[in-house]
Amino acid sequence: MCIGLPMQILATRPGAALCIDRHARQRWIDTALVGECAPGDWLLVFIDAAREHLDAARAAEIDATLALLDAALNGEAQTDAAFALPSAMSAEQLAGLLGQPVSKEPA
Repeated sequence: MCIGLPMQILATRPGAALCIDRHARQRWIDTALVGECAPGDWLLVFIDAAREHLDAARAAEIDATLALLDAALNGEAQTDAAFALPSAMSAEQLAGLLGQPVSKEPA
């Protein structure tokens, strides 16, 4: 399984961006796959290469999910704070999760 990490851009140079992660670690990231970047932008990063641009809300969602995963791996997970599994969601909730239009007509 591959996990991308949201990182915020602090500075740029041609083909790269200095980014910071949720643990305040900084490193240079290859931006060849995502095009133009600017300080303040968010990127989804895997193996020191940006894979896509993110908005701040999506970056926060990913960070929150990673925090839940960290807590679970450390035996500190609060099950009441966990997110719903897709198998427990309605068709409308799944459509919204996947960014698909939600039907307003009764099924």
